[in-house]
Amino acid sequence: MPLIAKKIRIGHALVLLSLAAPIWLLTEAIAPKIVQAYTTRVDLAIDRLPEENYETLLRRAENAARAAAQRSFDQDILVSDVSVFVTVQNQGAIAPVLELAVSRQQWRTRPDPQRWARYFKNARSLLFMKDNLTTTTPANVTPNLVPASDPQPKQ
Repeated sequence: MPLIAKKIRIGHALVLLSLAAPIWLLTEAIAPKIVQAYTTRVDLAIDRLPEENYETLLRRAENAARAAAQRSFDQDILVSDVSVFVTVQNQGAIAPVLELAVSRQQWRTRPDPQRWARYFKNARSLLFMKDNLTTTTPANVTPNLVPASDPQPKQ
């Protein structure tokens, strides 16, 4: 009798295994695994160049953020969102200047960093950058000079 019971258990196990494999294959064919996209974060640090004003520095930071976002999307197809933080160093002071946070779809439709960037208002003061707007007169233009009037007439 124990030999028959052993054969029945083995037969039962074979039947269950033979049913489980096709069911598993069927579920994988009908509902494939979900692809998981993710966000990548890039931290960039740039130094202020000598005689560079704040607006020029911002343009350079935007260009660096644009390149980093494009490179992140190009390197990994599973990246759905990119977040780029750009910090600037000026004479020992370090401050975040902008954050570029964009999805792949947004970037595909409009790859403009000014559209998707968030600028930090206090960065200019944290970097000790005053308005370096110098007013220079071009070399070929002479300013109008009005002679001062003499208080005493010449005789």
